[in-house]
Amino acid sequence: MSGMSAEHVIIMSTTDSEESALALASGAVEAGLGACAQIVGPITSVFRWDGAVQTEREWRVEVKTAGDRAQALIEHLEANHGYDVPEVVTVPVTGGSVAYLSWVADETR
Repeated sequence: MSGMSAEHVIIMSTTDSEESALALASGAVEAGLGACAQIVGPITSVFRWDGAVQTEREWRVEVKTAGDRAQALIEHLEANHGYDVPEVVTVPVTGGSVAYLSWVADETR
């Protein structure tokens, strides 16, 4: 995670269909790399690609995991993603329900 570590993190990615988002989310949870995942969408993304500004409909996948599982989850998402350069970003969780965060850690063991 490039020198950044947190006890719990949310790793987010976007993809081009609800079906692809569901596959990424369920694959991460089935592999024990994430405790749970939410799919948000459709959303509108605006970005530069191949020298031009693009506007596309996408779905965002948010996976909650323990910090020590983050790198394995990132690698899993990258390996199973349909994009040439998938968005995969890590957001540290700085607080929350102790019971929930304990459950996240337990589910990713």
